[in-house]
Amino acid sequence: MPTQETRTKVILLTSTYRIKGYIELMPGARVTDYMVEAKGFIAVTDAEVWELAGRQVFTAPFINVSRDHVVVVAPTS
Repeated sequence: MPTQETRTKVILLTSTYRIKGYIELMPGARVTDYMVEAKGFIAVTDAEVWELAGRQVFTAPFINVSRDHVVVVAPTS
């Protein structure tokens, strides 16, 4: 189970959605390295999925996001 020390808050942008949530990232590791090493899907916890226009679509304790659909990923606070 992820701990507070390994959870990194991120925003993922796809062509359709903005996804806010947490990925499990070891302290000192880079989000870029995480993306390169990710297989087909990225596990996001405490996820919020928003339309790009601003309307919230849903929330979920866990979602898998297709790595092939991620256009931008950025750590956030």
